[in-house]
Amino acid sequence: MSSLKAIAVAPQLMQPMELVAAVDVTVEAGLTGDARGQNTGRQVTVLFEEDWQAACDDVRSALPWERRRANFLVNGVDNPKKVGARLRVGEVVLEVTEETKPCQLMERVQPGLRRALEPHWRGGVCCRVMTGGRVAQGDRVDIELPE
Repeated sequence: MSSLKAIAVAPQLMQPMELVAAVDVTVEAGLTGDARGQNTGRQVTVLFEEDWQAACDDVRSALPWERRRANFLVNGVDNPKKVGARLRVGEVVLEVTEETKPCQLMERVQPGLRRALEPHWRGGVCCRVMTGGRVAQGDRVDIELPE
């Protein structure tokens, strides 16, 4: 079964991510306590565990997932790689707005990581909140592809 493995928020931009067990998600502000939630196209970023592992394998380093600076780490489901796809995380519905493009910050984390995250949307997806609610580690994750 696919699930939400972990949650992280950035209370301030460019500051370390903080791991949390559960979080409220709103259409207006994204994740409670996350500085990026006001940006409607990038309210929530989702990283897929298998993609992260493949990138870490490429750079031969076991890096903590939160170094990617994503909000959700999900496992057991493939990255939809499609704008308009919807992710149901517990009661919350997210819509993919774009690929999360790896930036120069990833090179500071580990040399070669930016390049390792570039193929096949390995860096994850950016989403806007369509339906808010509360999510917690272990919540089921489902993907609905657009027609």
